[in-house]
Amino acid sequence: MALLGRTAAGLFWMHRYIERAENMARLLDAGMRIAMTNLSSTEEWQSIVTSAGVDLPYREKHDDFESHNVIDYLLRDPDNPSSVLSSFETARTNGRMVRTALTRDVWESLNEGWIVLKRRLARPVREGELPAVLDLVKRQTAHVRGTFYGTMLRNEIFDFSNLGTFVERADNTARILDVKYWVLLPNHSSVGSPLDTFQWGSILRSVSAHRAYAWEYHSDYTALNTIDFLILNRRMPRSLAYSYDCIADALGFLARTYGNEEECHITARDRQERLSHYHAAGEIVESGLHEFLELFIRDNNRLANEIAQCYRFYV
Repeated sequence: MALLGRTAAGLFWMHRYIERAENMARLLDAGMRIAMTNLSSTEEWQSIVTSAGVDLPYREKHDDFESHNVIDYLLRDPDNPSSVLSSFETARTNGRMVRTALTRDVWESLNEGWIVLKRRLARPVREGELPAVLDLVKRQTAHVRGTFYGTMLRNEIFDFSNLGTFVERADNTARILDVKYWVLLPNHSSVGSPLDTFQWGSILRSVSAHRAYAWEYHSDYTALNTIDFLILNRRMPRSLAYSYDCIADALGFLARTYGNEEECHITARDRQERLSHYHAAGEIVESGLHEFLELFIRDNNRLANEIAQCYRFYV
């Protein structure tokens, strides 16, 4: 029997917001590491807000991009629906709505994570406390994901959940790469310098990929290899290509389960094939990395809307 649209929506958005909470922490981690290389770090903190897609609402509340304001807004501000705390609370609300579709282990890990983070983020986080808090966020989201993959039946519930995870992950990997673009434009004099190498390494560390990068490329951190790893490498679990392989697989399973294809299936395959079209990261850089990422984020949002329409999330 097909899932009700609201159940599919609850699963999709529960997992999107779990992923969003983790990736907001990773975005902050990327910005924090890059800001450490510049004594005047206001521009770097602004780049985080811009890449998070919350520039306008942030400006309505704050007149500057001082680190403490950005950290508070992205971690715990209730007026920011994409803050870590807001995201985890929304994930929990959706999880409670679809409680009967989840195993007991998944629900308990989600509820526990919300309680732990709500307690820790009850007060502002000082900049010196930020690394430990970001690690806590990543541990709590990993706990939910681990119980999900370890206990859930591989059926349409699993597929809708995976769609939420990988649509959100693709969006956030693109945004983390865009932080680097805003901080150090391609024609900047620091390109190729030790500072440049450090910043690309910081991007990889923020997505826990620095060791995997070394296994794959056997070289120092470079712009082209890092872009290749996070966009085109199909063995890297946070890359855009890997995410779209998982999205296409989940939609394929749903098509077989329900016996029909919709517009979202065509769109996902088109995006998957478009990523396969690139043979090297240099092709993306030559055509414009920022423009590529902007288009990717826009197309990814379009796919999410098509999934919602095809599976009647709001009926």
